[in-house]
Parts: sequence; structure tokens; C-alpha cells
Amino acid sequence: MKIEEQKELVSGFKHLELLANQVVEGFISGMHKSPFHGFSAEFAEHKIYNSGESTKHIDWKLYAKTDRLYSKKYEEETNLRCHLIIDNSSSMHYPKLKKDEPFYHNKIGFSVLASAVLMNLLKKQRDAVGLSIYSDIYEYYAPEKGSDRHHRMILNKLENLLEKPKETKSTDTVTFLHQIAEKIHRRSMIVLFTDMFHPDASGGKNEALFNALQHLKHNKHKVVVFHVIDKKTEINFNFDNAPRKFIDLETGEQINIFADTIKEAYEDKVNDYFKSLAMTCAQNKIKYVPVAVEDSFETILTTYLVEKQMFG
Repeated sequence: MKIEEQKELVSGFKHLELLANQVVEGFISGMHKSPFHGFSAEFAEHKIYNSGESTKHIDWKLYAKTDRLYSKKYEEETNLRCHLIIDNSSSMHYPKLKKDEPFYHNKIGFSVLASAVLMNLLKKQRDAVGLSIYSDIYEYYAPEKGSDRHHRMILNKLENLLEKPKETKSTDTVTFLHQIAEKIHRRSMIVLFTDMFHPDASGGKNEALFNALQHLKHNKHKVVVFHVIDKKTEINFNFDNAPRKFIDLETGEQINIFADTIKEAYEDKVNDYFKSLAMTCAQNKIKYVPVAVEDSFETILTTYLVEKQMFG
């Protein structure tokens, strides 16, 4: 079953953990058809056996089925530390959801479910997870741990993010990425969900942002940036030719225009901005991945698996 179908199947569920598990299980069940054939056994709390390791914990029954050697993993084992970061500024609560529309069809909802999905994988592999949330303040911090209680605490915090924001929140990504970098002392994979809207973005002044992202890498961390967007309106600018009022969700600034008169210029600017981000991230060895709220979570999952393998 495709992940899109999985999402539709479980869209009626309200429980974030259950929804995340359904998405992951759907992904794993299809992995035998993908380049990640062989990973699926790891999610059953196994790890690939490496030559020279003790043969004491090899799962011979699994070997008989797969013709590959896997060792059983135990609760005290932690192979990876992952710190999730979510931008909770007002622009992340776009677009406004229609009645009965799934919560993950706006940017904050997509980021919340994607984070829960990654947490599900981390939990299956006995890895540790931490969480930071920021907007115009540093809203929340939890260090990397692997206990069930810790996971439940973070999931509860993620669910709280789905509530409608009570006030306008601007973005101070640069300040808080520096603060988060100072808190993460042990080598970790750091995953950031943001729409990349920050005060200097429109002027192309991204040097401060990339200095902050570089700071996240300072202890040999791996940094993955998921640039979360609403493709229909933020990339393709699909509005009709009626006069419209556009309101900045973070500043309240308003502008009245006919969308079709600026569509081409707007899309050119956005494409240039995305290319600039991608190029600068590549130069700084930061994994940059644009993701649209209209898409499935397959890109999130495959990116995580590839980056984890490279991280070692």
C-alpha cells in the first residue's frame, strides 16, 4: 500500500502516535520493492551483523528467511542520537485548514507528523531523540533520550503544536539555532523543519542563517534541513485574477494586488531563492530537502535512512 493510501486510511485517527506508526508500517511494508531492501529487518529490532562481532546474538531464524546475518538489538543499545527542531512561527501555521481537512496539510501539521514518524523509527531502533521548538522565543527543549516516558512527553508536546496559535509569532531562527547548538554536546543527527522565512530572507541576506546552521555542525553533527512549503500557493502562486489582500502572518503587514500580475515575477524570485539555499547548503555540507505539505512522507523517511547510513 502506498503511503498516500496509508495517510487516507488513517486520516480519521486523532492520536498522533498511532498515525505515525501507520505511516511507518506502510513504508516498511513497501521497502522490499525499493533500494532500501534489507532495512526492514532492522525495524524489527535487529541490526546488520558486522564481521568480527560476537555471534552470540545472531538471529538464525531470520538468517534462514533472508540469507543475511542480523543480530538482535537490546533496550540498552543506542546507536544514534537525533535532535528534532521545529520552527513554530506564525507562517508555519499556513495554509488555513478547511473543515475536516487533515491537520498535516499545513506546514506545522506536516512537520509535527513528520517528526512523529521519525520518532517512531528511532524508537524501533532503540535510538535517542530530543526536541527543540522555537518562534520568537525558545519555546521548548528536551535532551536526547530513548525511554518510553520521554517519547510520550515529546509526542504530547508535538500534539500541542497543532492548536491554533493565539498570537502573532515572528521567526528568530538564527538566534535559537545558535542556542540549540550550544545545548547538543554529543554527536547527533540534527533535523530541522522550517519554512525558511526569516527577517532577512527577502533581501537575500542568508549569511547569518548559514553561520547558525554551521554552528549546529560544530561537534561533528549531521544537519538535515527540511524546507517545508505549500507548493500550490507558495511556489506556483496559484490564485485567480480577482483582487486579493495578502497578509504577512508574522508582521501583520498587508498588500492589495491582482495575483496574476505578479505571478511570473514572484515565481522567478522564489525559484532563485530555492536555488540559492540549495547551493549554499551543498557548499556547507548541509543536507537540504524541500518538502511540500501536499506530498507523502516518503521523502522524509528515505532521506533519514540515507543520511543515517552515511552518518555511521
